[in-house]
Parts: sequence; structure tokens; C-alpha cells
Amino acid sequence: MVKKEEILLDAVLVDELGSSTFRAELSNGHDFVAFCRGLNHDKGRDLGAGHTVKVRMSPYDMSKGCILFAESPDTR
Repeated sequence: MVKKEEILLDAVLVDELGSSTFRAELSNGHDFVAFCRGLNHDKGRDLGAGHTVKVRMSPYDMSKGCILFAESPDTR
């Protein structure tokens, strides 16, 4: 049985694109699409620009990621 490869990263939501879909940015400036799926879909309604999120991404496709959980917006 082959183990599925994935990486966990912190990102900041930049803009809301649609229903639980966001444009996000990593600390190195890489932009990608972040989305909520399954049980987290309802939590996506409470998210917005400025929230810091933990995303799961495939090392083979860094253009999209799945939001696992979110922290409160950055208040700097």
C-alpha cells in the first residue's frame, strides 16, 4: 500500500473567491487557491481576508490546498 504524500503549511487568506474558496499566500509569497471540504465547509463561511490557516497540499501540485483549520485574523 502506497502512502499518500502531503505537506502541511501555514498561509494567510488574501481574498474570498466564492463559496468556501479563497486566494491564499504562503510566507515566501507563493499564491494558491485554498478551499474547505467536507466537515470544514461550514467553517469556511466564517473565514475572510487576514485569517491565518493551516493547509494540506500535495508536493506535486502547489496550486491548490485544503484548509484544515484557521486561527483568528492577524491584528498587527
